Amino acid sequence: MSISRRSVLLGMTFALGGCITQRPVTTQTASNGYVPDPYYVSMYGPITTEPWPIPAIDISKIDPLLLRQEVDYATDQKAGTIVVDVNSRFLYLIRENGKALRYGVGVGKVEAFNFEGNADIGRKAKWPRWTPTKDMIAREPERYGPYAGGMDGGPDNPLGPRALYLYRDGRDTLYRLHGTTQPYTIGTKVSSGCIRLFNQDIIDLYRRIPVGTKVVVLPSDPNASTPNFAAPATGV
Repeated sequence: MSISRRSVLLGMTFALGGCITQRPVTTQTASNGYVPDPYYVSMYGPITTEPWPIPAIDISKIDPLLLRQEVDYATDQKAGTIVVDVNSRFLYLIRENGKALRYGVGVGKVEAFNFEGNADIGRKAKWPRWTPTKDMIAREPERYGPYAGGMDGGPDNPLGPRALYLYRDGRDTLYRLHGTTQPYTIGTKVSSGCIRLFNQDIIDLYRRIPVGTKVVVLPSDPNASTPNFAAPATGV
């Protein structure tokens, strides 16, 4: 991949619906600090057309690198493939001509929790039901034990408004790409192994890809440097 922080800030490309809109990132300096571009405020604004309202994300507290954008990305994977780079905290939807649509993600808090290798999207769900795995319950019984029978979809469900289920050889791996009730965790290592996206981003990704989409999760490297994401207010 070849992209610089400067080029991101000067020229982000975002997706709305089924098309890509070219628009440079612009900011204003006000007496109270950073003021994000209204265009991107709208992109991550509230969604009121769902069974439950999805609140806006305060992008003034989000590093612009984590926002949805088209980037240069060199890969031998075919267009339409999803590539998850656990180390850099990015998910790429491969496009034609050396491009990819990039999303910021949150990943497993320890390397052993992370799925790696190839899979397929075996199922898609809106406002999915969530059931913690037996391993999750065993690790944190007080936290996950009360939900051993599952939780219906809704605003408090940790999978958020959409889930994409990773299958391998026709079997559910128990790993998902999903939304989150904790947008501030995007860009960090905090999950139990699944890949979480901003709710606005998982809705966007969900409508772009069909069941059967190939997913490649790159290996997690415990020696990889931690990405230095920062909020715009701190100087990004």
